[in-house]
Amino acid sequence: MAGKHVSESYTEQVQILSQSTLNGYNRLFGGQLMQWIDVVAAVVARRHSGCNVTTASVDNLRFEGPAYANDTIVLCGYITYSGRTSMEVCVRTYVEELSGLKRLINVAYLVMVALNAEERPTEVPKLVVESEAEKREWEAACERNAIRKTRRKAAQKELKG
Repeated sequence: MAGKHVSESYTEQVQILSQSTLNGYNRLFGGQLMQWIDVVAAVVARRHSGCNVTTASVDNLRFEGPAYANDTIVLCGYITYSGRTSMEVCVRTYVEELSGLKRLINVAYLVMVALNAEERPTEVPKLVVESEAEKREWEAACERNAIRKTRRKAAQKELKG
């Protein structure tokens, strides 16, 4: 299976915040942002794998700042890692000022799994990393993947008692 470049699955989604997306403090509702992040991650993973996908886990979801009514929100997603059937996707969320300046408000890492026609995990293309930034992302993703495996093993031991 041929590899795919990070740029081939890069995805952006843009929203303008309205009353229906705000919480009681007139800030962006975290649950709404999580929904948008999940959609962007799914599109990135579908573009990379050429398959339907499912969210396996949200590995990290870090809120860095607020967003308010009428703000322009830009979500940027890209692949950081590909395994045999899974992919790690980073989604960075920004508030875009009218001047075009972007302020980071959220960073999320999600693990997506590619599915075949029978909805079983299926192989995904390898990720071709070229730039130094992509290599750093790949190395950090490998570390997160190792931590996830350790946590899964510990959780399985705990379930077995």
